[in-house]
Amino acid sequence: MTHLGYLIAGWAFGIGVPALYAVLVLRRGRKLSEVVPSDRQRWISSTEDQARIKDE
Repeated sequence: MTHLGYLIAGWAFGIGVPALYAVLVLRRGRKLSEVVPSDRQRWISSTEDQARIKDE
């Protein structure tokens, strides 16, 4: 492998691994967010009706 090959492999590994990890974390977060009961969801993901109920 030439020096260019090492350079390309290093950049691919340095960018590819964190990108793959980010994709896996986001997919897992979306999957887990479906399991959270509606009354325990964060305000940013709640519906407008749920927000009114909490304010009353």
